Amino acid sequence: MFIVLARVDSRTMAARLSDAGGALGIEYVDDLAAFVTAEEPQHPRWVWDDTAAWYPELLEAGIRVERCFDLRLCHAILRSSVLTATSALATAPQGVWDAPPPATATPDRETALFDVEPEQVAVVADPLAEFSLQRAAVAGSAEPGRIQRLLAAESAGALIAAEMRFAGLPWRVDAHDRLLEELLGPRPLEGARPQKVQEVLDVVRDRLESPELNPDSPSDLLKALGVAGLQATSTRSWELKQLKHPAIAPLLEYKKLARLLSSNGWHWLDTWVVDGRFRPDYVPGGVVTGRWATSGGGALQLPKQVRGAVIADPGWKLVVADASQLEPRILAALAADKGMAEAGAAGDLYAGIVASGAVETRDQAKVAMLGAMYGATTGESGRLMPRLARAYPRAIALVEEAARAGERGEIVTTRLGRSSPPGQRFEGWSEARSAADTSRARERSRAWGRFTRNFVVQGTAAEWALCWMASIRRRLRELDDGWFTDAPHLVFFLHDEVVVHAPTGLADAVSVILTEAAAEAGRLLFGDLPVTFPITIASVDNYGQAK
Repeated sequence: MFIVLARVDSRTMAARLSDAGGALGIEYVDDLAAFVTAEEPQHPRWVWDDTAAWYPELLEAGIRVERCFDLRLCHAILRSSVLTATSALATAPQGVWDAPPPATATPDRETALFDVEPEQVAVVADPLAEFSLQRAAVAGSAEPGRIQRLLAAESAGALIAAEMRFAGLPWRVDAHDRLLEELLGPRPLEGARPQKVQEVLDVVRDRLESPELNPDSPSDLLKALGVAGLQATSTRSWELKQLKHPAIAPLLEYKKLARLLSSNGWHWLDTWVVDGRFRPDYVPGGVVTGRWATSGGGALQLPKQVRGAVIADPGWKLVVADASQLEPRILAALAADKGMAEAGAAGDLYAGIVASGAVETRDQAKVAMLGAMYGATTGESGRLMPRLARAYPRAIALVEEAARAGERGEIVTTRLGRSSPPGQRFEGWSEARSAADTSRARERSRAWGRFTRNFVVQGTAAEWALCWMASIRRRLRELDDGWFTDAPHLVFFLHDEVVVHAPTGLADAVSVILTEAAAEAGRLLFGDLPVTFPITIASVDNYGQAK
């Protein structure tokens, strides 16, 4: 059964639908928490416009739901997927469901909601009509099971993101403060640089003979480098490393310390850690490939220097699981490349590539695979690519064809059906176009080809991760069906890595769950293809011990 929810004035309107889509009745709800509590034992799928707008309220009331259907996230997928391109939803003009969710709902007297009287309408979007369009788009797809699995995974991810924010990642303020003092020096007064940062800066200024240098200003820094006889076009660390001068080493050290201070220094600590918890503000589907983003807090760029402050509660452990070499394995499965699958069967895929004779060293295998997935055509990657193509023709052909499709302005699609935006086809030289314009157009085409080359791999890896987390969530719930923060629960996610906060006595059981969930995610995406997705697991007291 589906229960579609919508806000109407100060109440909630709930419409029950059968699994086949038939209407079972509509009612108005004054107490949402009590209503959901009464209905949840029947295992409905809750349908709402935005999980982030509904679920936190329920969690605060001590209510956890098993499953949902997030209409905004699913609309974005169905709108652009080639699997549903001819549907009424995909071909309709842009509307309210294509816009970001509004901060507050605005009454729209011209939009009917659940066929109620116009004066009762107090929301812009009609979730019941949208849900009907989405169901029709899935049903009309040539592969409804494929796209439906993606919608379920995306919606489960939204629930998980809300739960991780509610539970929070255990974070010790005193430990973080000690780490910052060790690396940066004592906490400075407002507006001043920490002692060790200032000391390193003094060395940079002295060696560049620029006592007033502002190293945080790219223009000032480039000018000082130029005066010192150093030619640099940017202040990026990778370019600075190519320069030979006594000031470069301390300058790179300054940049590292300054980055830590700005990203995870005392201001970050005061802002984001409350009552011993860091609450990541994840944005599911925030990247076009389906990867998550964050709207604050930098959870997806948590540096190793501060991970030692992530400390399990007394009597608990952090069970950290990392999917090994996920994207290369995804590529092997997408292409059904038997040779590459066999290379990864023993555990280390890169070592398996070396054992196959394709390349001589593990570093070469890694460089070649990254080149294949990200489109590197020069240097070591370019030199090794022909050897990789001979050893694994199906895998390399898949990414090459994705790249060529992108260059032609075509759309590529992930395993479960998320499609890339269309590119702009390069039409070649013409008399109406200058040589410079032709060159720029060609480079844009090639750049988009590099994007589509990686889109199919990165996007499918994101789908695998969603299925992995959904399986973990379900299995943890089966392990202990009490309130989830009193039992093992997910607290952190980083693309191919998860952290579960678990009572010490259940850490081993959680490790088994993480492994079994990874295998299930592989089956959900690729069936019986012989591609393994091994994970590395560490049960630790603090996150810094896991790496």
